Amino acid sequence: MPAKVRKGAHTDDPQNRSVDGAHKGVTASPELAEIIGEGSMKRTEVVSRVWDYVRKHNLQNPDNRREIIADERLKKVFGRDRATMFEMNRLVFAHLK
Repeated sequence: MPAKVRKGAHTDDPQNRSVDGAHKGVTASPELAEIIGEGSMKRTEVVSRVWDYVRKHNLQNPDNRREIIADERLKKVFGRDRATMFEMNRLVFAHLK
């Protein structure tokens, strides 16, 4: 007789795994969707896409690379002109459902 495995325990059976907050699908607000695109995605993917946007538009402060200088789109998400990379997650996650 096989051993019982509690729900959420690590197994090779995907039906027996629970989904943690980082891997759960979320939907972005219209302001954030302008930056990362629409549709459901993981929180980790949201952060990755925001960083892609920051790098593509050269929005990091050249004197302090930990600081992001918001353009018009990011100002709608951040609610201010600048944010550190540590504050960014909190500000972005406020726009997720």
